[in-house]
Amino acid sequence: MNKPLDELYFIWLYSQVGSVDDNNPSRSYWRLLKHLYIKEFVWIIPNDDNRAEDGRFLKLDFLDEEHIDNVDPGWFEVPSSMFELLIGLSRRLSFVADGGEPFDWFWQLMENLGLEKYNDNTVIPEKEVDGILDEVIWRTYKRNGSGGLFPLRKATEDQRDVELWYQLSAYLLEHG
Repeated sequence: MNKPLDELYFIWLYSQVGSVDDNNPSRSYWRLLKHLYIKEFVWIIPNDDNRAEDGRFLKLDFLDEEHIDNVDPGWFEVPSSMFELLIGLSRRLSFVADGGEPFDWFWQLMENLGLEKYNDNTVIPEKEVDGILDEVIWRTYKRNGSGGLFPLRKATEDQRDVELWYQLSAYLLEHG
């Protein structure tokens, strides 16, 4: 293993949502997804810690798939990133919706956030991207979830106070 574990893990995460071999900058998202990988997911609503735990499960999947042993246990204590959150949610969406690939769900979430336009052919406006991610983390998006991961047309309750799992469920009911 020539590359550091974090770099290998990031490449593996990227492979879950994009082609690591595609060198066309209009179809690659290395810089944006690296930004999401660096941005920590902080949960402030009860039970959203379960979504942070999804990051741990991704790490286990990575180690298993890549046949990596003897990892410093402290590596698992690193908080989940926004990139891990989005991949974890996309996997759950695929399972719960009983259809659609996690890849497709990931890019649907990116579109919901307005981030899909920032491929490697564009300059990443870091302050703008951080603002979008902070809206999700600190739940400053609109009552109906607009500006967040799961915008609804007809929200029955303030989505800023609803845990992500129930936002996901309401989104699937409305859009499924």
